[in-house]
Amino acid sequence: MRRENIVHMRGGVITERDPEFCTIRTRIPAGVVTPAMLRGIADIADSCQAPHLHLTTRQTVEIPRVDPGRLEEISRALGENGTPIGSERDEVVNITACPGIDRCVFANIDSISLAVEIDRRLFGREMPVKVRIAISACPNACTSPMLNEVGITGRIMPIRTPGVCTGCGTCVEYCKEEAISIKKGISVLDPSKCVQCGTCIRSCPFHLLKSSGEHYLISVGGRRGRHPRVGRELITVNSPGAAADVVEKVVQWVYRRAWSGRLLSEQLDEIQFEKFREEIRSQIPASSIFEAQDPDQSR
Repeated sequence: MRRENIVHMRGGVITERDPEFCTIRTRIPAGVVTPAMLRGIADIADSCQAPHLHLTTRQTVEIPRVDPGRLEEISRALGENGTPIGSERDEVVNITACPGIDRCVFANIDSISLAVEIDRRLFGREMPVKVRIAISACPNACTSPMLNEVGITGRIMPIRTPGVCTGCGTCVEYCKEEAISIKKGISVLDPSKCVQCGTCIRSCPFHLLKSSGEHYLISVGGRRGRHPRVGRELITVNSPGAAADVVEKVVQWVYRRAWSGRLLSEQLDEIQFEKFREEIRSQIPASSIFEAQDPDQSR
């Protein structure tokens, strides 16, 4: 097989409606790119006489209207620019992530670093189905992790530490889930309503609400498209390393069990998701699995 045909078959090269042209999708984990890299992509696009660039929903940049005869040259230039050709077919495609704790006031985890680590381990791996991975640093879910084949949501659980709650009600006002009420002059949390966003912790003017520590809810089998489906909760772990380990095990499981030609969300029961959930819990150290605590430590 000739080299140009190998380049053509990469998932980040997409044949356009006019088959005389193709679109090149780049690899940009979490959508984080330096100004110099953007200028480099623009220069490469100019050399192709591309009419514009396209920012995708998976946080990558596409160069349209590319002559397939120049793929090898452009692939080399994009690689040297630090933005190599990406992935789009039945592979692990570009990992998306929100800004995380570096910039977002609602964030509970460092979503960018986690996305980069998962990209390093798994990006471009050939699969029987397309695997989209999305990370959100809080339950606001800006990247829609529950609508991806694999999703990670950063959460923190509030713990009321020993101390005299003034019953000021600030946490009640800030809680969008109505999970906190004032009873007998102190705040009381209803764990069944709490989504573990951490807003109440940040709102307490007397710092009597603390965090149980960041943790990572991992879901599997979500989908967008014509018939959206929310992913199923797999496991919650308490470190970014454990989260990356679980995602890697999920990808290995999908590679071994899933059939091509169907979305992962349509196959979960057939490929024994519940059994896999039990296997995951047995393979992850108990110290890495998050277990909810009593939200009232003053008792």
